[in-house]
Amino acid sequence: MPKWLKDAVFYEIYPQSFMDSNGDGIGDFEGIIGKLDYIRGLGANAIWMNPCYDSPFRDAGYDVRDYKKTAARYGSNDDLVRLFDEIHKRDMHILLDLVPGHTSEEHVWFQQSSRAEHNEYSDRYIWTDNWFQSPEGLKSVAGESERNGVYVLNFFKCQPALNYGFLHPEQPWQKGMDDPACIATKEAMKDVMRFWLEKGCDGFRVDMADSLVKNDDEKKTGTCMIWKEIREMLDKSYPEAALVSEWNRPTLAIPAGFHMDFCLDWGGNCYNVLMRDVKNGKNNSFFRKDSTRSVLDFFDEYLESYEKIKEIGHYCLITGNHDTVRASYFLDVQELKLAYAFLFTMPGNPFLYYGDEIGMRYQSRLLTKEGGYTRTGSRTPMQWDDTKNHGFSDAEPEQLYLPVDITEDAPTVQSQERNPDSLLNTVKDILKIRNEKEDLKDNTNLALLYAKAGERAFAYRRGSLLMLCNPSGQETALRADCFTDVPDMSKAEKLYEIGGAGYADGSFLLGAQTFVIWEMQAAK
Repeated sequence: MPKWLKDAVFYEIYPQSFMDSNGDGIGDFEGIIGKLDYIRGLGANAIWMNPCYDSPFRDAGYDVRDYKKTAARYGSNDDLVRLFDEIHKRDMHILLDLVPGHTSEEHVWFQQSSRAEHNEYSDRYIWTDNWFQSPEGLKSVAGESERNGVYVLNFFKCQPALNYGFLHPEQPWQKGMDDPACIATKEAMKDVMRFWLEKGCDGFRVDMADSLVKNDDEKKTGTCMIWKEIREMLDKSYPEAALVSEWNRPTLAIPAGFHMDFCLDWGGNCYNVLMRDVKNGKNNSFFRKDSTRSVLDFFDEYLESYEKIKEIGHYCLITGNHDTVRASYFLDVQELKLAYAFLFTMPGNPFLYYGDEIGMRYQSRLLTKEGGYTRTGSRTPMQWDDTKNHGFSDAEPEQLYLPVDITEDAPTVQSQERNPDSLLNTVKDILKIRNEKEDLKDNTNLALLYAKAGERAFAYRRGSLLMLCNPSGQETALRADCFTDVPDMSKAEKLYEIGGAGYADGSFLLGAQTFVIWEMQAAK
């Protein structure tokens, strides 16, 4: 495990929309450099940046045309290296977004693979033997090249799947994982990783990490074999390089070689329970003050995975990301404060999506941009202040990558910095505690002390820190002797609270919409 992950708090940057330094309406590396002190001031000390490679941008950069060249709209390779250097000067780290499962159809590998005559790249992608032979169970495209065959897709039509082999080949055109062509694909991706690690990046967030080997089994045996081999390479040559997977199955991803896996809004239910539980028009997200949910609806699933991997990896909670509807669409400011307080005091490395710290809104009526579709509304420009384009860019509004929020009460960093009770300052306060308290950096010490079906309030412990939360709109009391581990409150000190909480005569009194942190056996 890289040492720096112990206390890493990540900030996700969608580079197109974060900060434009040259007035062309699109964010860039120089813009990010100018805002590094802001990110550090939030309490985040690590960055995950979405893809910045050369691309035709039919899927916002997840359609890579050249893995070793940055997209000109962000800057040059040298500019990216300077970003790495500026990040490291601030004792911060950065993960690039690795897209190993597919490339753009404009990548030179695919252009060569599409040719009729056989060449070294012919089997870099997955093709059937003729134009009328569709691969069963896999998305595919025919009629797009001179080659007599159908090629397999990994996501959109513009993203042909790289060939890592089939776990159990059944057709003549299906190659095993030990085929030289499939080995060459794996080695090519290792080469990409080494290229950027040598230039100063600190690891990778891996897109669609479970998608490599086709016809894999339920346990993703083939794909896990590949990641274990990659992890061996990293441990030997780049021991401080970190990997986080877009997988949402930590019991597979962590043993396969990832240091972190995300708790996401697909492949399970516990993430949606907290902030995005909407069915039939009814918002029953746990942190809604009028929700009927118990926190057990989250913990019953989360703890099953956490307990299995807590000694070897991190299961990471997120405020949102570039693929999710923003949390502010589901929760109001007070509800967001409680949700973030919970997320930032749980194990694993928290990931804060740019703009979530000020409650940026989901822009639901935008037309799709670069393959965003419903995701587009969560990718709008960062709102820094009340100047032109909310300080994102000097370009004219019609030149912007996406339009800014033009409502009169659009949240901005500047306005919230002046308000001590703002969501932004709440984020800063909680992350300050996380960064100061060693018990919040211990991935193994989570204990759920009180949670019951049909009840809203709950309590959990991280070493010497006791957290209680009442997300409901009504005051409630909890008897300490009902906890699984009764806390000794005789020497407890209240560190932080949202709302109001007290302790007397063996009971905790929690006001409506309250989150509180006590430190047990506090030093005098």
